[in-house]
Amino acid sequence: MASVMNSNRIITTSVLAFVISGSLCSWSWAEETSRLVKVLVTYHSLSGNTERMADAVVEGVKSVPGTVVVLKPVGKVTAEDLFSSDAVIVGSPVYWSNMSGEVKTFFDNWQFKFGVFPEFKMKNKVGAAFATGGQVSSGKEVTMLTILAAMLGNQMIVVSGGGAFGASATTEGDSQGIDKKELADAKALGQRVADVAKLIGKASSH
Repeated sequence: MASVMNSNRIITTSVLAFVISGSLCSWSWAEETSRLVKVLVTYHSLSGNTERMADAVVEGVKSVPGTVVVLKPVGKVTAEDLFSSDAVIVGSPVYWSNMSGEVKTFFDNWQFKFGVFPEFKMKNKVGAAFATGGQVSSGKEVTMLTILAAMLGNQMIVVSGGGAFGASATTEGDSQGIDKKELADAKALGQRVADVAKLIGKASSH
């Protein structure tokens, strides 16, 4: 009888250990899932140049473990895309030394369509910019600064990467189109934004 009882205790303990182990595994998986950083990469592109840069930015984001990325043209971004993201990276072609009208409308929609104010719903999210322009001195830095200014106005945390103000590419004139260095800069931007967003996420969880 003692032998049977001991045996039963061993079986019970084994089952209990399995249940506890399974619960811990489940909790650990849920914890890892909750740590995922979501990055929205959005852009406007007519010629395809800004879209190519956006693809490279996405590569950079994906190179950082624990991230998930959403890639959409500005006209297709929803309120859920915006507010569920930990970081937003916006790309625009240079139109008369400024962001394109479509990108400006996207930022206007933050209030008029999505209602970010007065709660400052984008506060403390990470923001960054990239741009493409035809000539070497065509307003790419100004374009990125206008994008960053819109983010600062929403109390976001803006970062650079791939350049002083973000990643950019020259697509006309002496340029043969977007080159490997410019694509590498775009990838570096995506990586840095994901890294910073993860750091902020970890700090916020403690």
